Amino acid sequence: MLTIVAFAQAKPGKEKDLEKALLELVSHTRKEAACINYDLHRHLAKPGMFVFYENWMDKAGLEQHGKSQHISDFRAKAGDLLAEPLQIELCEMVSQQISKK
Repeated sequence: MLTIVAFAQAKPGKEKDLEKALLELVSHTRKEAACINYDLHRHLAKPGMFVFYENWMDKAGLEQHGKSQHISDFRAKAGDLLAEPLQIELCEMVSQQISKK
């Protein structure tokens, strides 16, 4: 399993527009076969900063995600919304998930 933590900083005045665009990604991405979870968060200490926490079954599924139409559509409008390029951290889980009883 692969985990992505991605940070998106909105341009001043574009916070609501960026949030809307990112939420559109959520609705499409969660339908992808390799997507385990794709969750959007608003950073509490940094105004206009959004954080994705994503888990993917495998690298191939993540690569397909990167080639999807909804990602292409987002890239086309990202320049108007983002103050800086997305910061994307790729991680691999080393602990096993623990089920709570």
